[in-house]
Amino acid sequence: MVWQQAILLATEVYKLTSTFPKSEVYGLASQIRRAAVSIPSNIAEGYGRSTNTDLVHFLYMALGSSNEVDTQMVIAMNVGYITREQYEAMDAINAEINAMLRALIKTRTGYGQT
Repeated sequence: MVWQQAILLATEVYKLTSTFPKSEVYGLASQIRRAAVSIPSNIAEGYGRSTNTDLVHFLYMALGSSNEVDTQMVIAMNVGYITREQYEAMDAINAEINAMLRALIKTRTGYGQT
């Protein structure tokens, strides 16, 4: 479920950033895209590993990328590349991903960020 939501977020980020100014192709748009793609990629890599320790490591990496996306979306909104409504739509998906990742980490370790 978290992987599917992360794929949705990355897809929506690509669509949204395609409207950014052309001067941002290698700037903020690229940063947000890389961070968004990193979320499902790290989840997949973690589940492809053979140990729980590896899985948890990659789940934490995905969590960090989720936090990056949030920060970069705030910046995009602040500079006028996206509207508050667009930010809130992305934030809703990302907040769900963030919560699911935290729950998975807690389940796998018995503790975690809450």
